[in-house]
Amino acid sequence: MPSDLPSSAPRSPQPPSKPQPPSKPQPPSTPQTPLRRSSLREQVAGALRDEMMAGRLPAGTHFTVKEIAELYGVSATPVREALLDLTAQGLLWTEHHRGFTVPRLDWADFVEIVEARTLVADGMFRRLAPQLKSIDWERLPSLQRRADAAYRAARAGHLDVLVGCDLRFWGEFAGLVANERLTGYLDWLRVQYWIFAAPYLRGRPDVAEYCWSGHRELMEHLVARDRAAVHRMLVDYNRESLRQMAALCGESDADTLAGYTDILPIPAQGDSL
Repeated sequence: MPSDLPSSAPRSPQPPSKPQPPSKPQPPSTPQTPLRRSSLREQVAGALRDEMMAGRLPAGTHFTVKEIAELYGVSATPVREALLDLTAQGLLWTEHHRGFTVPRLDWADFVEIVEARTLVADGMFRRLAPQLKSIDWERLPSLQRRADAAYRAARAGHLDVLVGCDLRFWGEFAGLVANERLTGYLDWLRVQYWIFAAPYLRGRPDVAEYCWSGHRELMEHLVARDRAAVHRMLVDYNRESLRQMAALCGESDADTLAGYTDILPIPAQGDSL
């Protein structure tokens, strides 16, 4: 008589099913955005960003897509895309159907920019020591040329030249010692730094007195692999930035600087990379 109970006879073990790899995404049959347009979009965004950093496009300046398209002699589409990119980065403000405006950064904004930059640099040199030991030292000659160019521009007080040289120097410097995300963040902070600072410097006969020119000295410490000295210079550079801009803006920086020593202790001498 057949039993309704399951057989107790052992069954042959079944091999686990082999996981199937995910299907490889296939590229679209036709590009969604022509490369030429993308390049033009980036060029327009870069040109406007340079104008803002140099103080030639000051805070409060208002413009439309049509005006910028006519200015650069290009179609409206890449201009609109470039302006939206800058807006997403916080470098422009926009109002629906009213165009775009260069934002006004106040002293509190500037202090936050310098503070963020200082804390990131501090973390790079105190928290990321193992990564610093893997620096590609073959890239130093290129960085040295960047440092020389920025130093000369700062000492000469050539603001337009300095802004570009300074941005390139710090971008390459950060790329030498930090990961890509930190490099991008520091670059974004530096753009905002110059958007605030350049209008106060433009047209002054004493620009050189308010421009940091320690690029060569910083490189000397980096070549010597003296991490403590490099770290100390970066902290002092940010302190000096606050002092210089406070003098130009008529702000008191004493309260801002008072806590920096406690927040950012200087490492001991001789701490090599």
